[in-house]
Amino acid sequence: MNVSRLVKQAQKGNKEALLQLIIADQDAYYRLAYSYMRNEHDAMDAMEDMIVTLYEKLDQLQKGEAFYSWSKTILVNRCKTLLRKKERFISLEDEREQSIAALTDDNPYRYTESEMDMQLLLSHLNTRQREAIELRYVHDLPYQTIADMTGAPVGTIKSRISQSIQKLKVMIGGDRYENDRGEITGTQTDLEYRTGSVRT
Repeated sequence: MNVSRLVKQAQKGNKEALLQLIIADQDAYYRLAYSYMRNEHDAMDAMEDMIVTLYEKLDQLQKGEAFYSWSKTILVNRCKTLLRKKERFISLEDEREQSIAALTDDNPYRYTESEMDMQLLLSHLNTRQREAIELRYVHDLPYQTIADMTGAPVGTIKSRISQSIQKLKVMIGGDRYENDRGEITGTQTDLEYRTGSVRT
C-alpha cells in the first residue's frame, strides 16, 4: 500500500482513499484508543471523532508518509479530551480492577494473558510513565511520535521510560537486566516479549 499516494488522493477529496488508510490500521487505532478509554464504547467514540478530524484537517498534513503517526496523535488527543470531559480520573486500584475485567469481557480486542500480567505491572507506574511505556512497547511507537502525542520533549519521554523500566525491574527481579554498559536491556526485552512486540 502506497500511503503517500493514498493521502494525496484523499486530500483531493477521495473519501475511499482515506477510508482505505484507516481500515488498513484499524486494529492498531482501536487498541490505542482502548488503552486510554478502557471500554469499547468510549474507544469507538474516540475513533469516530478522529475520523471526522482527519476529514476536516487532512489538507494540513504536509508529508503523506507521516499519516499514521499524525492520525494516532489526533486519536490520543481526542481520547484525552473525552476523558477530561467525563472527569474520569481513575484511581490505581480501580484501574487494576478494570484491567482484569477487560480480559473477561466479550471485547474481541481484549488483552491476552501475557498482556494481563503486563497491565498489572504497569498499574504500579504513575500515569505519565505508564503512558510512555504503553505507547513504546504495547503500541510499538517511536520516541518522536510519543513526544508529539504527549507534548513532551523526546528526552523527557526517554527519561520516563528509563525510570519506568527501573521500577519494573525491581518488581520483576533479577540483575540480569543490566548489561556491561549499565543499560537495562533485559527488562525491555521482557516487555516486548510479554506484549508480543519483539523486534528482530
